[in-house]
Amino acid sequence: MTRHLKEILIRNVFAFFAFASVLILFLIVLFLFQEGLPIFKKVSVGDFLFGKEWYPTYDPPSYGIWALTVGSVVVTVFSCLIAVPLGILSAVYIAEIAPTAVKDIAKSIIELLAGIPSVVLGFFGMVVVAPFMQDTFDLPTGLNIMNASVILAIMAVPTISSISEDALYAVPQEFKEASYALGATKFETIARVIVPAALSGISTAVILGMSRAIGETMVVLMVAGGAADIPTSIFDSVRPMPASIAAEMGEAPFGSGHYHALFAIGIVLLFLTLLFNLVADYISQRFREAGSATL
Repeated sequence: MTRHLKEILIRNVFAFFAFASVLILFLIVLFLFQEGLPIFKKVSVGDFLFGKEWYPTYDPPSYGIWALTVGSVVVTVFSCLIAVPLGILSAVYIAEIAPTAVKDIAKSIIELLAGIPSVVLGFFGMVVVAPFMQDTFDLPTGLNIMNASVILAIMAVPTISSISEDALYAVPQEFKEASYALGATKFETIARVIVPAALSGISTAVILGMSRAIGETMVVLMVAGGAADIPTSIFDSVRPMPASIAAEMGEAPFGSGHYHALFAIGIVLLFLTLLFNLVADYISQRFREAGSATL
């Protein structure tokens, strides 16, 4: 086989797998819409998205997911407030400050943390974090927003740290050498040269960490408390959207309004994830341009 034929074969193989990936994604989205859209024959889009009552088994049922949406967003935001500083600072430490021996150990620990199953972290939240919060803050239950945020932050830190670390390593060595040659200290070089040059990748890491948090199912199902109410405190129990799907899909009769409503929640999650990805791409492009202009 000639070199030209090999190149054509390899190109066609790659094209086939790319097309197969797009086709599978399209079929999944098609199935999701096919099963979720029928609910809007029974309830309007506005009442579904902004209704405050989620009682799908009542007579008559209520299909408002506003409390579920608020629960998902609140848990995601608080988890990111914890995970983003930890992830970025750990990446900076590993990439630029830590000695080689410490760097290898810290990187291995973060990679090991990424491999822990979510159900194990959920058990940790139920058995360790929940009783601690309940006793420390004198709460009726330790299964709440704060508990879920802490566990989700533990899950998001490896994603943020690993991608941010790769972005920091990608900064050209010439930038660092030029900074040191001008008399800048190591801290000034990190803060004013390396991090700004890597902002594109760091911002992508943050958005991907948020996407991981908002789409997580098992942790929020186990430690968020399961209350489909709009929270008024970080120690209130909530039921995020993924938890509702996981908890109720097995009980929903096939083809019922409850069944279609759960698929419609999946559609909302799909659009939220898509929004995060679009924001990540936009921010990445803006920071890439800003970093290039600064440097």
